[in-house]
Amino acid sequence: MKNKSVLITGANKSIGFETARQLGLLGYKIWLGSRDETRGQAAVDQLAAEGIDVRLLVIDVTKTESVEAAAQRVLKEEGKLDMLINNAGISGAQPVAPSAQSISDVMAVYDTNVFGIIRVTQAFIPLLKAAHGARVIMVSSGLGSLTWVSDPHHPYAQVQAMGYTSSKTAVNAVTVAFAKELIDDGISVTAVDPGYTATDFNGHTGPRNVATAAAGIVWLADEAPAEANAGFYFDQNRAPW
Repeated sequence: MKNKSVLITGANKSIGFETARQLGLLGYKIWLGSRDETRGQAAVDQLAAEGIDVRLLVIDVTKTESVEAAAQRVLKEEGKLDMLINNAGISGAQPVAPSAQSISDVMAVYDTNVFGIIRVTQAFIPLLKAAHGARVIMVSSGLGSLTWVSDPHHPYAQVQAMGYTSSKTAVNAVTVAFAKELIDDGISVTAVDPGYTATDFNGHTGPRNVATAAAGIVWLADEAPAEANAGFYFDQNRAPW
């Protein structure tokens, strides 16, 4: 058994849920993060039926008080956190031209996808420091790669979703910032692209399934070498920023 704990935000469905399932089957103790208690408990019950050590952690990444309460609960019940996977995210308006996307929509996307990650990571740093060799994984997107989206021959260059794509570019920058600060504490911080996956997020239009998408996250969580720190990964390979 791993005897290690992991918090996955936005884990009541889709890629987050499958990541929790795969890590749970490897022996990790799962804190299943969900802002909706009813949906979160249903997900917990499903994983528990598979023999996974899982508990619900109600957490709304857009609410500082919710994030702080979640951190206090983990502190009280466990005293440390071995791994944090920042998975919660929203898509915002798509497809929409940059000139037509409302500022309010962009702000809502950033509040979850960027500021939410910062809130959660900052709140859980003391718990991560209390663990040995802790890891933080930011679930980003290939749409956040400036190399890919600026290449007119790449499929991602055709996507019109300024709020979402730029939020994931920001996530990559946040990843590097935390990685530089926390390396001396033995904490690895990386970003991962799960790929274009069929989920509720995109109307189930992606060619990849959640098992494949989660496998890349699980590899980064469980097997990636120490030098992966501050990297951006897709299917176990380094991806361009």
